[in-house]
Amino acid sequence: MSPLRVPARPPEPFQPQPWRDRRLELILGNLLRAGVLLSAAVVFAGACIYLARHAHEPANYRIFRGEPTDYRTIPGVIHSVMNGRGRGLIQLGLLLLIATPIARVSFSVVGFAIERDRMYVIFTLIVLAILLFSLLGSGMGG
Repeated sequence: MSPLRVPARPPEPFQPQPWRDRRLELILGNLLRAGVLLSAAVVFAGACIYLARHAHEPANYRIFRGEPTDYRTIPGVIHSVMNGRGRGLIQLGLLLLIATPIARVSFSVVGFAIERDRMYVIFTLIVLAILLFSLLGSGMGG
């Protein structure tokens, strides 16, 4: 007698594991933590370079000197970083710090879209638009 054979079942279609709120919270928390730590490390490296080069210069507190124009735009900051300037690295670290919550909100949009939660996608896109407008639109006014 031959052994009973169970007919082979067709393979199940791939179904991604549903995103749960806790998993999304953990990912977003790690994203924020990594962004803050990265920006702090970049600012620290920039401060070390700046102090190594300018620690012995006397400070003149009678004259206020604003931020040079090189450090007021993203291309200027990147150019100064490429030239190895400490102040440029400090500015880059601050830009990374500002970009961290924007990255969090952007990732939230993706997470809510994967969960197919349209209402939260819409609200989060509104928040992202406000953040981007306040960051990018503030320099356009005059």
